Amino acid sequence: MSFMDAVKSGLGRWNDFSGRSSRSEYWFLYLFGMVFQIGGFVLMMVHEIFGFVLLIGLLMLIIPFISVSVRRLHDVGQSGWMLLIGIIPIVNLVGGFVLLYWFIFGAGEEQENRFGPVPTNMLE
Repeated sequence: MSFMDAVKSGLGRWNDFSGRSSRSEYWFLYLFGMVFQIGGFVLMMVHEIFGFVLLIGLLMLIIPFISVSVRRLHDVGQSGWMLLIGIIPIVNLVGGFVLLYWFIFGAGEEQENRFGPVPTNMLE
């Protein structure tokens, strides 16, 4: 999946908390968010109004980021409720690293699982 395809898919499926997402879709969407944020900070130095635009843009990206994270957890065979680990402070420390490990290194299950078919949007 190319960068633009991943961004379109991630933003287009902003309210889809079922199914699965590949590593490329997950990481390309987060890369888009980082580029958006850095660009917003640079523009904010030019004029203060861009700070407000950045805030609105980042608030609009929260739900797509949560939904792609839930779908990524589904791809590695876990429930999307695992994201709630971040709410508990002490568990967040260890659980956050476990989730990060799954997101970075966790290969998706190669067959259909209870969350849906294998994502076909893999990088060749």
